[in-house]
Amino acid sequence: MTEESKSETASIEPDGGNEQDDRGPDELTHTTDDGDVQMVDVGDKPDTARRAIAAGEIHLSRSTVEAIRADQVGKGDVLATARIGAIQAVKHTWETIPMCHQIPITNVDTEFDVGADRIDLAVAVETTGKTGCEMEALEGVTTGLNVVWDMVKAVEKDETGNYPDTRIENVRVLEKEKRRL
Repeated sequence: MTEESKSETASIEPDGGNEQDDRGPDELTHTTDDGDVQMVDVGDKPDTARRAIAAGEIHLSRSTVEAIRADQVGKGDVLATARIGAIQAVKHTWETIPMCHQIPITNVDTEFDVGADRIDLAVAVETTGKTGCEMEALEGVTTGLNVVWDMVKAVEKDETGNYPDTRIENVRVLEKEKRRL
């Protein structure tokens, strides 16, 4: 992270609160009093600058990771393809998660860390609007990691066609921030 981006995020407050400020932490925001599912009305909320970062990891054989590093996977550039998949997933989150608002995505950053036997992926999403973007960041991570798996599945399979050591783990939201405009 550059010094300039650090100073830009310094004024953003972590968002630990509930999206519906008038509800208690034990009240469900996506159901009516009768128990029917509903989309949360965010119309009266002020626009805020928001940012969320999610991360996860895919465990692979060492030989698969080396093939990725050397760009020797038959399907093509694994990380470039996974980056595109992650960004597409971020932009289409509202279409796959019920009750998720369609939000204007202002930026998506993806960062891969290639280890000896795994690849870590972090996805940072930014928006300006009335609701957060943590679901978009999570969708970016899970899809990006699924794309990695799809790109390397031919070399990850064992003799029975299964994936005994391949796994996606530790998907989580690392950070959520908002700043009133």
